[in-house]
Amino acid sequence: MNTNRQAAVLVGIMFILASATAILGSLSYQPILVDVDYLVNGAEHSTQVRMGALMELILAASAIGTAIGLFPVLRPYGERIALGHLFFRFLEAIVITIGIVSVLSLLTLSQDFVAESAPDAAAFHTSGTLLQAIHNWTFMLGPYLFLGVNTLMYSYLLFKSKLVPRPLAAWGLTGATLVLGAAFLMLLDVAAQGSTLVVLMAMPIATYEMILAGWLIVKGFNASAAESTRPATNDLLSVAG
Repeated sequence: MNTNRQAAVLVGIMFILASATAILGSLSYQPILVDVDYLVNGAEHSTQVRMGALMELILAASAIGTAIGLFPVLRPYGERIALGHLFFRFLEAIVITIGIVSVLSLLTLSQDFVAESAPDAAAFHTSGTLLQAIHNWTFMLGPYLFLGVNTLMYSYLLFKSKLVPRPLAAWGLTGATLVLGAAFLMLLDVAAQGSTLVVLMAMPIATYEMILAGWLIVKGFNASAAESTRPATNDLLSVAG
């Protein structure tokens, strides 16, 4: 029970850390990903962009931390799904890291552009557009598509096990479905990143993670529900013997 309580607090902290660093990273990237004159502004705000990359590295690590913390707790209620969640969390972190590399490469491009006395603006903009596109695609795959898959899996096991209140887990299932829908809308070019529709579809999962984090830190996993729904391993072993 103490182990589960510690896991609950750890996972809750990791969820909060992931959300906070995701927001800070996105804001720090503004000069190089959003500004029209990004080839100049990127170099001028080099420290800010690097801090954004650091925030996203923490985001990737904390995302993995949530999966590692949840795996031993969820495993008795669906080992394959729990393992799938762990695998896709790592995949999500890899995609986020690729996005970080694209931004840092774009920063290097910006610094080279500013350093040259007579740069070929067209060539630099072509390379810059490509690097921005890589980041945009990783943003769609990581924080949308893989996040939706991950949340769908662990929320299903939380709902099944009653480790947290079922209405809360059901909210997670709903939010995961919506963010998956947003990912497919972007993938099929039906809706653009940052559009009102995509933001609205992503909001439920964002609020779910924060409420779940608070619940885990304050309340922890439902110990009585865990015991009542835990597979009867000892009974199965005795029958087999």
